[in-house]
Amino acid sequence: MTWRTEGIQVTAPVKWRELDGMMGVFWQAESQPGASAYYLADDPRIMIFFNDVSGSVSISNQDGDFARNYRPMARAVYIPAGVPLWTNTGTRHRFSHLNLHLHKDRLLRYLALSIGRSAALTALRRPVEIQDLGAIETLAQLLVDELTEPTRHLLYTESLVGSVVTGLLDIPDPADDRANARLTQGQMNKLAAAVNARGHSRLTVAELAATVGLSESWFGTVFKQTTGKTPLQWILEKRIELAKHLLLEGELAIAEVAARLGFTDQAHLTKTFRQIVGETPAVWRRAQSPR
Repeated sequence: MTWRTEGIQVTAPVKWRELDGMMGVFWQAESQPGASAYYLADDPRIMIFFNDVSGSVSISNQDGDFARNYRPMARAVYIPAGVPLWTNTGTRHRFSHLNLHLHKDRLLRYLALSIGRSAALTALRRPVEIQDLGAIETLAQLLVDELTEPTRHLLYTESLVGSVVTGLLDIPDPADDRANARLTQGQMNKLAAAVNARGHSRLTVAELAATVGLSESWFGTVFKQTTGKTPLQWILEKRIELAKHLLLEGELAIAEVAARLGFTDQAHLTKTFRQIVGETPAVWRRAQSPR
């Protein structure tokens, strides 16, 4: 992060805590008339003020041009990665605020698990400024308490950060994103490789979802929109493809093929094979053999 300040003095020891892919910092400071600051980071961050500074501080994202491009500093601000921020102070004032520095990849993974990668990327690119904090202020204060004097498990602190993030970010309507969401070819390749690697045993939908970093419920939705099939239907078809290879490659008995691919018995494989291929493994194998 690149930053510089002039005319701003810290009035109490800074409290901070490093978390998984994020850092929380609590500042208490005093700003003099004419004070200024500049911030630019490769990762997104959130600033939450515990007092109203809108009458004292102006901000701009365009070369610090406060003559034309400025606005009052809101009590909560989300600054996307790579977006510069200039601040300028008109009057002397004291303030306290919480800074959350969030690694962009960590934040993307966190959001994508619930809303999908496309919607998560959209939310991360949208700057947010709100004056009425509502419940976010309560969450932020609880977070500051843990930064100042940690009393609970780290998971509690990280969950507070997650609640602040989801409460503040401008997350698109899931209906808009889900209607068009698709798995990428790279993700489908990963899924196929996972099934091939575990041909002897069944993969659960949860395991497939984890392979591409999605929640099970969201994975089921986007998979059906991509393939026209449920994950379980697709897994069965992949296992039958493996069965075809084994039937053609050697002299394995059908019961042995069934055992290798995790079917209950030969009858189970035969029934599934007929449902998908239209004929039994024995009939299909004879039809593929040269006369």
